Amino acid sequence: MNRRYSIDEQLRFAIANKRLIQVSYREKVRVAEPHDYGVYIGIPRLLTYQLRVVAAGQRTGARGWRLLDVPDIAGCAVLDDTFPGSRGQMHQHHLKWDVLYARVS
Repeated sequence: MNRRYSIDEQLRFAIANKRLIQVSYREKVRVAEPHDYGVYIGIPRLLTYQLRVVAAGQRTGARGWRLLDVPDIAGCAVLDDTFPGSRGQMHQHHLKWDVLYARVS
């Protein structure tokens, strides 16, 4: 019997193991490095460094930092690919989280 992992479990695992994720978010498929996960201004959110987006079957070049509302993530997959971790100085300007569940080192 296969166990289905919740989005919460997948995000925590991906951050702890520095694994890329693929999420379905607001009708786009995004591949990203998950960096911070917690509650920000009362909403569960995920701070990612987005690597690529596929919208309407076409790949777009939208790279950079994104703050995703976790309730709007329709699907999540933890990929086998890893990333080195924190992106250095840019990543040091963290948000003031209400609650922080996980942060990449």
